[in-house]
Amino acid sequence: MVAVATLILTWGRDLPPPLVIISALFLAGAVLAAVHHAEVVAHRVGEPFGSLVLAVAVTIIEVALIVTLMISGGEKTQALARDTVFAAVMITCNGILGLSLLVGALRRRVAVFNPEGTGGALAAVATIAALSLVLPSFTTSRPGPQFSPAQLGFAAVASLGLYLLFVLVQTRRHRDYFLPITTAGKVIDAEEHLEPPSTRAAQVSLGLLLVALIAVVGLAKGVSPAIEDAVAGAGLPQAVVGVVIALLVLLPETIAAVRAAARDRIQTSLNLALGSAMASIGLTIPAIAIAMIWLDGPLLLGLGGTQMVLLALTVAVGTLTVVPGRANVLQGGIHLGLLAVFLFLAASP
Repeated sequence: MVAVATLILTWGRDLPPPLVIISALFLAGAVLAAVHHAEVVAHRVGEPFGSLVLAVAVTIIEVALIVTLMISGGEKTQALARDTVFAAVMITCNGILGLSLLVGALRRRVAVFNPEGTGGALAAVATIAALSLVLPSFTTSRPGPQFSPAQLGFAAVASLGLYLLFVLVQTRRHRDYFLPITTAGKVIDAEEHLEPPSTRAAQVSLGLLLVALIAVVGLAKGVSPAIEDAVAGAGLPQAVVGVVIALLVLLPETIAAVRAAARDRIQTSLNLALGSAMASIGLTIPAIAIAMIWLDGPLLLGLGGTQMVLLALTVAVGTLTVVPGRANVLQGGIHLGLLAVFLFLAASP
């Protein structure tokens, strides 16, 4: 609640350095609160619904942040949606996934997960990413890396449709593919030795989770001018702003995924990582497509050559990681290495 009060008091104002530091501290507190309440809800509803709650909630707020910044940012934000979504994909598919595998492998020597569910999630991420972020660089209806209105509408419907299909498979038809498993391959359908919270407690935590996420993104928006000034002062590309925003917004999912991996729930961690990547594209592109009815200027979605190589390498390495259903510290380290390459090239293209 203190973070929300800080958000209300600082909303729409230019913050001096001391207030930026205070806002950043409350931002960290809001992140920790979001993780706690997400874990309460996840424990009540079970997997994979718990992972889905956090992924969708964070993505909806992320979309609101992107649209808000695009409305107020003018020409310099024409590529903000692309930069933020691509950063989210790289952070989730390499950072969160790699860190989760590393923590799980250090705990049990081998991190074990379900290749059917994880492979399907990775395939959906690769398809939606290629459709929304790669194809605009090759279409010819409009100059530059952008879709025509008809193409943008089709990409939005297709992305949303694929995402909803994945959610149906994850939560209904093949729910068992997305449940955590033991090292011996036994499905864990419920947490052991822990009583689930009451329905009322879960409902309260769900409400507080949404409040905490709003505070996270709102405070991130408040400190974003300072981030933009710092980026410009350091002579870094504008795309770095999207990377920083994605890092801030994905902090709750990162902490939740690492905690799940530390409890030997690797599948839960991978559900969070790949589900967040998919939601980031599958929900953001349709929302941005609708927002472009009112927004002026082109929407630059197509990736550059370097970004396409990183995306292709991420998909290829991710495929080799998930197919066996088992991973060790090597796979975790490789994915974290890819994240480091992405962050370095984002700052020094």
